[in-house]
Amino acid sequence: MKSLLTILTSIFVTGCSVVGQSNVETAPYTLLKSDETKNIEVRNYESMVLVSTSMAGNSSNSAFRKLFKYIGGENEGATEISMTAPVIMDDKNGSKKGTEISMTAPVFMNENTDEALMSFVMPKSFTLATTPKPTNPDLKVSELKDYKVAAIQFSGTLSDSNVEEHTKILTDWITANGFTAIGEAVKAGYNGPLTLPMMRRNEVLIKIQ
Repeated sequence: MKSLLTILTSIFVTGCSVVGQSNVETAPYTLLKSDETKNIEVRNYESMVLVSTSMAGNSSNSAFRKLFKYIGGENEGATEISMTAPVIMDDKNGSKKGTEISMTAPVFMNENTDEALMSFVMPKSFTLATTPKPTNPDLKVSELKDYKVAAIQFSGTLSDSNVEEHTKILTDWITANGFTAIGEAVKAGYNGPLTLPMMRRNEVLIKIQ
């Protein structure tokens, strides 16, 4: 994906290594089925609160900056939050407008909706009601409930060819295993570019029933 290296540069500034180790909180899910030979899992995310913004016009860099500023304090929150992964922000004004929010993996990139979206997952301690309201009107808060997906994990980069290859593997597996795809493929990135490509965790997720 064009510009992905730039987009993910700051995701795990303090929580990522060249070998893929990260202390960043990961969105929790219930494992329903696993195929270790193909690195595929069927998962149910009981609840995920997302903060999303448009990637229209291939403006993925801009989308990432807006979301990163949000978790860095550009929000209307006032609650003290225990940091699971420190976020480094350059605050030239010497003050924060709102709450600093810990980084949570993965970063979702959904290019198949009417408007391509990039989304950050809020820490599991947040609900829809307690998530700080963005001060940027381009950002929207939403909640996914009982999000049942088939997910395939792979290394390398989130290039178009890599994503297409693993999307086909996943869609074929979904059909062969008696599930029905009810959504388009969504890309998910877990690591920044300091991580060696062969050690990165990338995923494609497809909603199923």
